[in-house]
Amino acid sequence: MLQLILGGARSGKSRLAEKLASDSGLTVTYIATSQPLDGEMNARVALHRQRRPDSWGLVEEPVELARVLRENAAADRCLLVDCLTLWLTNLLMLDDTQRLAVERDLLLHTLASLPGEIIFVSNETGLGVVPLGELTRRYVDEAGWLHQALAEQCQRVVLTVAGLPLTLKGTAL
Repeated sequence: MLQLILGGARSGKSRLAEKLASDSGLTVTYIATSQPLDGEMNARVALHRQRRPDSWGLVEEPVELARVLRENAAADRCLLVDCLTLWLTNLLMLDDTQRLAVERDLLLHTLASLPGEIIFVSNETGLGVVPLGELTRRYVDEAGWLHQALAEQCQRVVLTVAGLPLTLKGTAL
C-alpha cells in the first residue's frame, strides 16, 4: 500500500505517518531525506529521532530515493519516507539541472513494483502566496506536480491540518 501524508509545517503529518507505520505491524525502516546543515535543522532531526522507536531501521539518503526504496522494500516491511519536499530541495540545489527530472521519474516508475507498505510525508506548499523568487516558484511548482503524480499512484492520500487528518483519497483514518 502506498500512502501520501501532506500538510504544512508543524501540522502533525510526521507524527501521523509514524503512528501509521507503528500500527502497520510490519518492520519499519525510516528513510530520512534531510541534510541537517545548520543548528535549526539539527534540532528538527533530533526531535524526529526522539519520537522514533529504537527498533526502527534508518536509512539516510538525500537524493537517490528510488534506489533506496528498491533496496529496502519488502512484503513484511513498512518504509516511511520523510520528507519528499526536503528531497526535492536537495535535488533543486544540485549543479546538475537534469537530476531532478531523472530522480523524480525513477521514483514514479518504481512505485508500482515495490512490495510492502510505503508512507510518504511531504509539505503542502502550494496553498499560500506565490513566492517572489524564481527558485522558490520552481520549488512550489515541482512539489505540486510531484504530489499530483504521486497521489495518482497512492491508495490513500491524507491532508493533515492542526494535527487532524483529512482523508482525500482511500479509506478514512
